[in-house]
Amino acid sequence: MNKTVFVTGANKGIGFGIAKYLGLSGWKVILGARDEKRANDAIAELKALNINVAGWVKVELADLDSIKSAADELNAKYPELSLLVNNAGIPGNMAHKSWETEIKDIKETLDVNYIGTFALTKALLPLIQKNRGRIANVTVPSEVSPYWHPLAYVASKASQNAMTGIMAMEFQQNNIPVEIFTVHPGPTTTDLNGNMSLPGFHNIDTVGEKFAELINDGNNHQGEFIELYPIVEE
Repeated sequence: MNKTVFVTGANKGIGFGIAKYLGLSGWKVILGARDEKRANDAIAELKALNINVAGWVKVELADLDSIKSAADELNAKYPELSLLVNNAGIPGNMAHKSWETEIKDIKETLDVNYIGTFALTKALLPLIQKNRGRIANVTVPSEVSPYWHPLAYVASKASQNAMTGIMAMEFQQNNIPVEIFTVHPGPTTTDLNGNMSLPGFHNIDTVGEKFAELINDGNNHQGEFIELYPIVEE
């Protein structure tokens, strides 16, 4: 299989860690980002590690036109693409209690984390299918955790989890040669959560390395919900 991966939100945080360790394990990496300077800074850092970085593609998951442009560019420049990592997302307002959450916040978070992710997956599916590839969605459990449960964010990821499960089932039913699964990194210190660092939290290198091990393990993970580091009681 061709080892070319497109990672969304790859210029920082978990996405950067995933791109880094997939690259270190032999994958050719394409970064998905919104900002040219941050993308180029990330590329320079990865290339300093002798990682094969093919380039970056601008994609804004809140903008369907941007998603179409990104998919067109990926199809034209990288016909060998075999792995899509849907990592990019927004947190919503994590400080609000459920009943305080604004409808606007729910809609904006769903637009990026679910609608945008679905639109990009749909747009790239023919290419991934042609290459008999895989789609890995970075997510959180749909079940309510007593320790961390921001409504807008969890609801958007629950939708993404439902998308993954249904696609996996229908890919199998229709003999579509694509593997799709979800990966929960576990508690990770990133700017998405305000660089929260509590007992049981991991850094992006630890998560990125374990994610790469999963991708490279040679197993079929169709429809699975995989927890790299489960949430544990403090």
